[in-house]
Amino acid sequence: LSHIRVSSNKRMRVRACVSRISRTLSGYRATMVTRRAMSTYYTKDHEYLKADGDLFYMGISDHAQNELGDVVFVELPDAGATFDQGEACGSVESVKAASSVYAPVDMEVVESNEDLADNCGLVNEGAETEGWMVKVKLTNPDQLSALMDPDAYAAHCAE
Repeated sequence: LSHIRVSSNKRMRVRACVSRISRTLSGYRATMVTRRAMSTYYTKDHEYLKADGDLFYMGISDHAQNELGDVVFVELPDAGATFDQGEACGSVESVKAASSVYAPVDMEVVESNEDLADNCGLVNEGAETEGWMVKVKLTNPDQLSALMDPDAYAAHCAE
């Protein structure tokens, strides 16, 4: 390649282009890391929101299901229902207790987990995975900033 001559002007343009691409990719990687790190949010009442594109899965945390014990009944809202932050939007009953589930943020229910009607034990098997309760659309996304990240929630549970 040493026999190919490239003008210094072309080299400078190529370097500038590579530099711009590099800066763009660095910013993109930083954004992706931030989004991935903050894709799950928790409330002090042990509900969680887990991002899935523009929608969020919502349910009770793994810590909450551990405290409740074997879940025997789950009451879920219908699709289209709307809730204000802090409003009761469902309930969970276990062999130990019954507990209301509260909306972590202002939200609209897009889908309820129909699998829980036949097998509410999914909450115990994977509260933050297949035991999700509803899929929601946020109506006030700014409220996410008041919720806890996984580390803050772990510290909250340890208190």
